[in-house]
Amino acid sequence: MTKPATPLLDRINSPSDLKEIPDTDLPQLADELRADLVYSVSQSGGHLGSNLGVVELTVALHHVFDTPHDRILWDVGHQCYPHKMLTGRRSQMATIRKEDGLSGFTKRSESEFDPFGAAHSSTSISAGLGMVEAARLQGKHRNVVSVIGDGSMSAGMAYEAMNNAGAIDAQQIVILNDNDMSIAPPTGAMSAYLARLVSGKTYISLRESAKQLSKRLPKFFQDKARKTEEYARAFWSGGTLFEEMGFFYVGPIDGHNLEHLLPVLRNARDAKVGPILIHVVTQKGKGYAPAEAASDKYHGVSKFDVVTGAQAKAKPNAPSYTKVFGQSLAQEGTFDDRIVAISAAMPGGTGVDIFEQIHPDRTYDVGIAEQHAVTFAAGMAADGMKPFCAIYSTFLQRAYDQVVHDCAIQNLPVRFPIDRAGFVGADGSTHAGSFDVAYLSCIPNMVVMAAGDEAELKHMVRTAAEYDEGPMAFRYPRGEGVGVDMPDRGEVLQIGKGRIMREGSKVAIVSLGARLKEALLAAEDLETYGLSTTVADARFAKPIDEDLIENLARNHELIITVEEGSIGGFGSHVAQLLSSRGYLDGSVRFRSMFMPDRFFEQASPERLYELAGLDAANIVKTVFAALGRDKVDVPNIRA
Repeated sequence: MTKPATPLLDRINSPSDLKEIPDTDLPQLADELRADLVYSVSQSGGHLGSNLGVVELTVALHHVFDTPHDRILWDVGHQCYPHKMLTGRRSQMATIRKEDGLSGFTKRSESEFDPFGAAHSSTSISAGLGMVEAARLQGKHRNVVSVIGDGSMSAGMAYEAMNNAGAIDAQQIVILNDNDMSIAPPTGAMSAYLARLVSGKTYISLRESAKQLSKRLPKFFQDKARKTEEYARAFWSGGTLFEEMGFFYVGPIDGHNLEHLLPVLRNARDAKVGPILIHVVTQKGKGYAPAEAASDKYHGVSKFDVVTGAQAKAKPNAPSYTKVFGQSLAQEGTFDDRIVAISAAMPGGTGVDIFEQIHPDRTYDVGIAEQHAVTFAAGMAADGMKPFCAIYSTFLQRAYDQVVHDCAIQNLPVRFPIDRAGFVGADGSTHAGSFDVAYLSCIPNMVVMAAGDEAELKHMVRTAAEYDEGPMAFRYPRGEGVGVDMPDRGEVLQIGKGRIMREGSKVAIVSLGARLKEALLAAEDLETYGLSTTVADARFAKPIDEDLIENLARNHELIITVEEGSIGGFGSHVAQLLSSRGYLDGSVRFRSMFMPDRFFEQASPERLYELAGLDAANIVKTVFAALGRDKVDVPNIRA
């Protein structure tokens, strides 16, 4: 497909240019922006459906508000592509989510038009409220707009922020981008008229006058007057919940109709009535037929053919870890009807959807509510069920207190399948699973496993299903397995016991997790330099296999631990064991390899592991450095 003609869009280099476009030409600009967005993402891959749904809203916001002085915060940020294209980054869109390219989310260091970094959900209202109050305390006037989707509104943090904003009567604007709620879409002139009416100066002035008058009445009559006004407006628009939290509710309005959007946004910009919530109804994938027909498949896409919508995906050589988990859990669920699967708005991403196909009555998607998911699972475990609470590593961080307080302290057998362990590639630092081994292994009663390959993951699902002694976590990466033979059913692993993959006598490499393949490649290379090398798969970060580690320490000159996690994880526990038992007093050398103490931006996972020094070539270099050997040119054996 040739690049679409975009004469109006070509004139826009910043929002100041957008303000020169008359209202009547904005629909054409939105059409051009949408066409250019489809073309751009078809070439690079990335988030599509969510971005197509906010094209008109993005145009309207930058046309009405004075950005970057006024702040626009995009919750999660996977719908910020039109925003980037209108704020000087259109020429760089081909680099999005690539090494040294644009982030797929908003990012403060990337542009002054990105006032707050995002990628995790439900943060925009809290951050926006902080900016509102910061401006007030500094004597500045600026509008702050938080754009949040209905999915993100399922998280408690959004309501905590709204409760706070309503309590202090903050001058904040929240736009609820509703693209999935079961609320009838607002069609026709009457809905638009009512939205303009209740957000306009006349209505607001009358409302404020009535509020001042009611203050002179006894409290009983004040409450009655307030509720009467709320219910009258709720009869037409349905905003009672938000009104009860102190927000002035406007909507719902058609988020694709600029004639409806522009006057309401201008009214909200100019109003001084405390927090305002504008309920905008949009359609994911709007304007591109394949994305409209299957918004879930076009949320995040690889390169695709614009005409057919067909995505270019390489044929996998081995099943994905996520698929292996889902199939293994579904299999175990047929043997034990106490097994249940819980997901926090990511059933497809975690493989829980596979379990759901076979056991729908034992599957729960609780929405973007990781804290609730964990305690919900704890409640189930307390009454005899076997919950598997499947959450990405980076998102489980949001529920850390619940893991400690509601699961570990009570020693409840909640199982935590942790997807996206290690580097994830294009999503960058916000989605990398860097910290779970460190933050879980320090918790009493917790068992922590990491799969070295896809067969090991199947064993760990079976092990977790059979383990009832307390909480247990097992981690695995995004992407395909390594192509090992798969058992018909997983085996029950002995808790705290690793396995020897190959025997040697001088160097011992102990791998935790999916760096096992790289450890084996490094061992082959070391053998060519005359260094006899043992490779062990630790399997358990906690409890570690003390007998295995001590045996390696007694019979090898050097021990290297390798893990795809941060400092403070498996290597730290091994070092503590060796130190406490005197092995580091000279009897053995020890080095720990882990993710460096910094955040890594997006690139391919292979490139990220190379940059982090966790590929086979760097393992070999670490061995030579630890042994004090002369520096040699170690080939990259993956090449």
